[in-house]
Amino acid sequence: MVESQKHLSHKSQIDLGSFYTPSHLVKIAFEIIDRNIDDLSALSLIDTSCGYGSFLHDKHFGRVVGVDIDNKAIDEAKKNVQNVEFFVENSLNNISRKNYQIADSEKLVIVGNPPYNDTTSIIRQDIKDKSAANEVDSDVKTRDFGMSFLLSYNKLKADYVCVLHPLSYLVKKSNFVLLKDFIGNYQLIDGLIVSSHEFSDTSRSMAFPILIAFYKRDKIGMDYEYIKNYEFRVKDDGTFRLSDFDTIANYVQKYPNRKYLNERDKPVAKFWTLRDINALRRNRTFIEDDTYNTVYVLAEKLPYYCYIDIFKQYVDKMPYFIGNCDVIIDNDEFLKVRECFIYQSLKTNPILRKSRLKFRKVPDAKHKIDNYFETLLTNKLGEKYAANC
Repeated sequence: MVESQKHLSHKSQIDLGSFYTPSHLVKIAFEIIDRNIDDLSALSLIDTSCGYGSFLHDKHFGRVVGVDIDNKAIDEAKKNVQNVEFFVENSLNNISRKNYQIADSEKLVIVGNPPYNDTTSIIRQDIKDKSAANEVDSDVKTRDFGMSFLLSYNKLKADYVCVLHPLSYLVKKSNFVLLKDFIGNYQLIDGLIVSSHEFSDTSRSMAFPILIAFYKRDKIGMDYEYIKNYEFRVKDDGTFRLSDFDTIANYVQKYPNRKYLNERDKPVAKFWTLRDINALRRNRTFIEDDTYNTVYVLAEKLPYYCYIDIFKQYVDKMPYFIGNCDVIIDNDEFLKVRECFIYQSLKTNPILRKSRLKFRKVPDAKHKIDNYFETLLTNKLGEKYAANC
């Protein structure tokens, strides 16, 4: 068994987005490969961010190649695995098969757990080093190293890709668009969602979904409708599809909207920029200040922003695997009890309590909201999650 990459400091792990892959997840990845590829011996296998060599143990391939920018990691990998060709390279700079002595005619499968580190994320922003981004080829450069690695696989023209990456790369449309050169040439045909908590070195405070994804090179590629209707398997939790959910993004402005307002618009409240469910866990809802992150709330949309405010109180009851999705809603059922959400938000939110907004008191508002969320989760995710409400 490959050991954790102990030579890296906590700061280096954050900068590199580098975390040890548990052996049971490596095993799952190769089970997925075995299920989808008939003759492994006809393929060369490469991990372009191999670390200590967790993904280089399988001996059924014609060739096995390990690459990493970290000399110490390669030294350890050489101790852990045999009959592997190693290269110390920056896999995102001057991307070419020639760098690894791989012929254009070789059938190639890329495996691994490439680093992911969103340089724009506020998480651990104080210790992140963004200088490494300057050493990335311009045509694969994105705000996240993990997405850059996916784009690099397209440049290497891999026949198959089986890697771990955040589910957000696919389900967040803004990320999906950034991956256009990859998704235009690959289809997701198999995979499994697992929790980030299965990685011992990641934060224990908030789990996010990681996809063990299997892609096949295909001229048709994927569009966002393909992903919306893809049935994702969830480890120990069945399946889910994005198209099964209605989200708040269909009813409100999520991002700063000052430039869209006209003189006749009279905002009744201010709201913090919305991203996804996990971001809502750590971000504010209603705010008092005018900032670059302010969403100005018009009266007709106030009920929906009150819904988000109350949803935040229930966010810990939501399963981790929808954490990168927009706030979910059943609009027909919400409209039946929207006065409850308005009243409860005005009652419990300190910002709104100071406002001049007035709405009638609703008896049993909290009980009706509990029932709403229990029904929502039952209908969309099953009784297992509804029981938590």
